[in-house]
Amino acid sequence: MRPSNILPTHPEENESLVYYFDYFLSEAEAKVLFQEFLDNTPWKNEEILMFGKKLVLNRKVAFYGDKAYGYSGIVKNPYPWTDTLLNLKGKLEKELNTDFNVCLLNFYPSGIDSMGFHSDDEKELGQNPLIASISLGATRTFSFQNKKSNEKVNIDLITGSLLVMSGACQHNWKHSLPKSNTTESRINLTFRKIVF
Repeated sequence: MRPSNILPTHPEENESLVYYFDYFLSEAEAKVLFQEFLDNTPWKNEEILMFGKKLVLNRKVAFYGDKAYGYSGIVKNPYPWTDTLLNLKGKLEKELNTDFNVCLLNFYPSGIDSMGFHSDDEKELGQNPLIASISLGATRTFSFQNKKSNEKVNIDLITGSLLVMSGACQHNWKHSLPKSNTTESRINLTFRKIVF
């Protein structure tokens, strides 16, 4: 059974759907996967294009899948799927009754590593993209902010949890990973479908 939508409904907006599954993976599974991705992923510092200049961020990323993906002015060419990622993709596709063709892995070494408010609204993702994010490692607060009212909703993402953003979420809300006091690392896997 799918949990309730965690975002409030605004009558003037198309429905923004966000679901949180706290134990999509067991704590033991999440621990093993965290170490596997930490040790075996070809992490690179995130690069973005801002005001015509390339900036290098502390967050590290790796991109896997079937298609290239462009965001923040940078085009990412994918590594081929690993068996572990294919297994997780299959589990997600069965649970959510959809399909994915790319996965962006993000590594946050400690709580000072963060991501500001943004929306995943690139045209390659289509009109109302479904994005599934698995969290591994440190518990971190994830924040949503409504683009019109500035209303905020926070949720703590624990290891092994799954956050699903769909419907008009990317049109109506921004999201971020704020800084925290933790010294522990976090990895998250965001599965998406590039439609063209």
